[in-house]
Amino acid sequence: MSASVETYRICLEGIRFRARHGASRAERDLPRDFVVDLEVVLPVAALPRSDSRARVFDYDRLATLVVDEGTRVSYKLLETLAERVIDRVLTDTPAVRVQVRVKKFGPPTAASVDAVAVELTGKR
Repeated sequence: MSASVETYRICLEGIRFRARHGASRAERDLPRDFVVDLEVVLPVAALPRSDSRARVFDYDRLATLVVDEGTRVSYKLLETLAERVIDRVLTDTPAVRVQVRVKKFGPPTAASVDAVAVELTGKR
């Protein structure tokens, strides 16, 4: 008896890139490190039916989409970047749901803060 799969989820943790995002001109002038965690829910029909790499969804494609979106334009808000990543993944893949967490290191705050993150979820 085979198991009945209900959800097909791919998670990528720690997608890293350098970019010029920030609310102020000074933040955008200096490249900073960003890390994105991505969770993508695909239709169960996209699940490979054989143990063949040729049949699996390309994880590298997801990471490349995130890096491309994170480096092609400078955004003032992490929220805008996270929304654009969601839009791009939903447009360019068969994903039905996307959760993205964008982390920025060394944010300009009055208190000492190592990093700030924004997490958004979107669906078709």
